[in-house]
Amino acid sequence: MKFRTRAIHVGSEPDSTGAVVPPIYLATTYVQPGPGDWGAFDYSRSGSPSRSRVEKAIANLEDAAGSLAFSSGMAATHCAMGLLESGDHIVAGCDIYGGTYRLLHKICNRNRIDVTLVHADNAANIAAAIRPETKMVWVETIGNPLMSVPDFQAIARITREANVLFAVDSTFVPPSIFRPLQAGADIVMHSATKYFGGHSDCLAGALSAKTPELHQRLYFIQNATGAVLGGLECHLLHRGIKTMELRVREQSKSALLIAQWLEKHPRVRRVLFPGLPSHPHHLRAKQYFGEQFGAMVSFDIDGDIDAAKRVCKGTKIFGLAVSCGAVESLIEQPATMSHASYDPAARAKAGITDSLVRIAVGLEDPEDLIEDLNHALSQI
Repeated sequence: MKFRTRAIHVGSEPDSTGAVVPPIYLATTYVQPGPGDWGAFDYSRSGSPSRSRVEKAIANLEDAAGSLAFSSGMAATHCAMGLLESGDHIVAGCDIYGGTYRLLHKICNRNRIDVTLVHADNAANIAAAIRPETKMVWVETIGNPLMSVPDFQAIARITREANVLFAVDSTFVPPSIFRPLQAGADIVMHSATKYFGGHSDCLAGALSAKTPELHQRLYFIQNATGAVLGGLECHLLHRGIKTMELRVREQSKSALLIAQWLEKHPRVRRVLFPGLPSHPHHLRAKQYFGEQFGAMVSFDIDGDIDAAKRVCKGTKIFGLAVSCGAVESLIEQPATMSHASYDPAARAKAGITDSLVRIAVGLEDPEDLIEDLNHALSQI
């Protein structure tokens, strides 16, 4: 079956009632056949029918050996980091979500897990940073917020030779466009709040593993730490997955139109979107993503930090908020919002300027969105 068909039907098989929408299981515990005689489910932290269904759907769409649903994207990321031990080292891209930066530098470091940030769009940087104690490489499919695109197959070769886990945060590029496990990754993480849920009403995360053994290791950590997705959220997430391919396709089309328009605007210095031929990784993005490049666009305005703030506050359709992937469009300033947790020196080194604006394109008419941005840019 094609992706759209699988997204609708896998995990939604009718139960004994014949209901076309699976029931929501809110139970926290389950009666067992006997002492020490365990049924399919025992306690909802360890598993539930609702979570089992949505995990089955995600694993199918990711071409994974198994998937796990979490209470947030950061909970999923934290679980992946749970594979590391004191004294281990991780190499990560410097163009990553601010929350991931914070987790690595403010939480994982407490357990003596060292991190080296590199420009991951050049695989040679990753190879040079790997050392004997390196246990994981972590990159984003499209970097946040500078829209860099790594060479996944090259990184997979490097990590395989070094016996290092290759993990990809693919939040900006859902599996309807690209599946990192097929390109050699061992683990793929999604903040499923975004394109999977798609409606800004479901906080969720997902991990998918390439092998059954790795899936079981991650499940053990999830079960031991407990950051699982509840029954109602599983239902909302599963519902969102059914329309993901259609939503993402239209959002990607609109993002390209808006990026092309921004590139011609006199108050915009630089547009960062992999679908533009001017993007340094455009050909690589086409190799991996085909003709869809996601719906995230960043651009540097011709002005200072206050001018960038005026642009973000000057829109009427774009909501001034962090996040992405939902039906409504959002705008934000990374330096003071999504990436404020970066140390200022690290932010400057990564190239995240005070004049950078990031937009998440939703499902509104692109002509309305362009007019909204035009009005906001006229404020500077």
